[in-house]
Amino acid sequence: MPVPKSVVKINKKGVQYTSSVDRAQYTIRELTRAALRDVGKFICRKFRDSYYSHFSRKRGRVGKYTQYWVKYKQKQLELQVGLKPFAFYGGFQELGSSKTTRLGLLSNAAENNIAEIVKIESKYLSALEDEAEALSLISEDDYEGGADG
Repeated sequence: MPVPKSVVKINKKGVQYTSSVDRAQYTIRELTRAALRDVGKFICRKFRDSYYSHFSRKRGRVGKYTQYWVKYKQKQLELQVGLKPFAFYGGFQELGSSKTTRLGLLSNAAENNIAEIVKIESKYLSALEDEAEALSLISEDDYEGGADG
């Protein structure tokens, strides 16, 4: 199963889309797998940036312990982003403990960038292009939310 080449380059300036994928050459499963791979790269990058800015470090080893996994030997493809087992204190910083407060840097990296994640996935999956366009048109000021009348 060949996976399409990445169409996303992630650097300090942000996300750059280099090209688009010829969707006719690949199956939906392969396109979904490639989209999840690029989303995993993006979330890891955002987590590392927030980690280094929160702890005021120029460099470190958190990148070595941050990883994403695309599980593809199942019926449904699945993306997991997390810290490796040797990042012992990373778990305490993410979830908190009795002595440390919860920072939630990894979960915030995913939750705060949903619009960008949809854009990345829409480069691979055409059904998401309309949804990404609709999300970009909605402003937070216009949204009233809730059905509580």
